[in-house]
Amino acid sequence: MTLPLTVSDEVRALAPGLTHLAIEAHGLVNGPSTEASSALLDDAARRLAVRLDGRAPHEDPHMAAWRAVYTAFGSKPSRTRNSAEALARRALADGGLPRINLLVDLYNAVSVARLIPVGGEDLDRVEGGMRLVRATGQEDFVTVAGGAETVEHPDAGEVVWCDGAGVTCRRWNWRQGPRTRLTEETTSGVFLLESLAPMPVPEVAAAGAELAELLEKFSPGARVEVRAPESAG
Repeated sequence: MTLPLTVSDEVRALAPGLTHLAIEAHGLVNGPSTEASSALLDDAARRLAVRLDGRAPHEDPHMAAWRAVYTAFGSKPSRTRNSAEALARRALADGGLPRINLLVDLYNAVSVARLIPVGGEDLDRVEGGMRLVRATGQEDFVTVAGGAETVEHPDAGEVVWCDGAGVTCRRWNWRQGPRTRLTEETTSGVFLLESLAPMPVPEVAAAGAELAELLEKFSPGARVEVRAPESAG
């Protein structure tokens, strides 16, 4: 069964240049980071450096577009960066990219190399479909603070991903909740790639194809379905 994914009219109005692509995969094999996945992250950092050619990540036109959208829904983009910019900054820093687990390493590598936000959700933990909406401020976002589970609420007007149980990711793609994140036990996942103009749609499709190829390589026999990019213009 294909996971329903919808983008609200309010988000489409806020970001008419939005394109999103989903990859649904079953029969995945996850586990701790490996030498191979670590090498992919190192290579992604090198690809990023070539792409930026001496610029800071926020100076890239695609990242500038994300900053403008974050500002439009009331977030400060220098404090709450989109996931691709945040990863890019870490990739260029001395400590480099974090090693999380095999599947997260794969999509982080594509995100950094191509400077496009990519997220992954455990399909077995998603309740119902997923929706990209502007929050009312009453939705529940279950997270962990100080080692204890706590419930936060997004700001009114904030762009969030939700499922039937609440918010799965705050400030569009800034902070994912622990409930649906990919763990070492994950066997089915959905991966979301999101871009804004001026990134060309074929570039989004190429990023999706690269991630699908990596999923098939690292999980032989997995069933991987790439949906066609959907534009909100």
